[in-house]
Amino acid sequence: MVAPESEVLPTDDDDELHLDWYRQGSNRLAIVSHGLEGHSRRSYVLGLTRALLSDGWDVLAWNYRSCGGVMNLQPRFYHSGATEDLERVVEHGLGKGYETLFLSGFSMGGNLTLLYLGQQGEHTDSRICGAVAYSVPCDLAGCAEVLARPSRKIYMQRFLNDLHGKMKEKSRKFPDLIDVTGFEEMRNFREFDDRYTAPLHGFESAEDYWARCSSLGRLKDVRVPTLMLNAEDDPFLSERCFPESRAELGAHVTMEAPRWGGHVGFVEHARDGYYWSERRAIAFLQDLG
Repeated sequence: MVAPESEVLPTDDDDELHLDWYRQGSNRLAIVSHGLEGHSRRSYVLGLTRALLSDGWDVLAWNYRSCGGVMNLQPRFYHSGATEDLERVVEHGLGKGYETLFLSGFSMGGNLTLLYLGQQGEHTDSRICGAVAYSVPCDLAGCAEVLARPSRKIYMQRFLNDLHGKMKEKSRKFPDLIDVTGFEEMRNFREFDDRYTAPLHGFESAEDYWARCSSLGRLKDVRVPTLMLNAEDDPFLSERCFPESRAELGAHVTMEAPRWGGHVGFVEHARDGYYWSERRAIAFLQDLG
C-alpha cells in the first residue's frame, strides 16, 4: 500500500485536523475514524484502508485533535461526541467531488460515526451510502463502569498514562485552564472526564458528557444502512452495547455480535490476508450495490 498524502484541515475555531489521503482516482470515498488514543496509521485503520482500496475506494483516514503525533492548538482536545469535527471532515471530503461516501469507525470512532449519523437524521447528505462501526462503546456510562473494574485495570491504566502525557503538554501551554496536579492518583474515566473532558468541552459533568454523547439513544435516528459489529468477548463494552430491539436500533441499523473478536480485533488468518472485520465491511458495501 502506498504512503498517504497528508493534509492539514483548519477548523472554524482556529484549530487543525490532520488527514491521511489514499487516492486512486475513484468517485467513491471512505472516511475512517480511529479509536480512543489511536491515530490514522494504527494497524486496524491501515487494514481496513487496504481492503477498501482493493475494492476500488479512495480512503480518508483522519486524526482527532491531539492525535497523530501533533498536539492541537486549542485547550480542548477530542471526545466521544465531537461530531462537529467529523462533520467538517465529511464536508471536506464531499467537497472534492465524490459521488458516494462511506463512513467507518473503530471503538470511540464507531460511537462518533453513529452519533453523527443519528444527529444528521433526515438531513443526511444523499451521497452518504452507509456505515460500518466496530467495537462501539455506544453506552459511555456503562463502558466507563466496565473499565473501572479491577479486572480491566491494565487497559484503564494504559489509557490514563497516554492521556497524562497530553494533559501535561496542554497544562504547559494553558496553565490557567489545565492543572495536572494529582493526575497520578486518577483511577478511572469518571475522574478524568469530570476533571478534564467535561469542563473543557462544555459539559456539566462526566455523567452529562456520557449521556449527551452516547450514540445508543440516537441509533433509531440513523437514516442510512449501518452495520454495528460488537464482539461478545469485548472487554470494554457494557451489556447495553448489544441492542437487539428495533425500538433502539431503528429501521436502518443492523447489530451483529460475533462470539469472538475482542476489542477491535476480529482476527482471522485467511489466505487473502484480510481480517474477518475487513471482509465483512467489503461484503456489506457490495450488498449495498
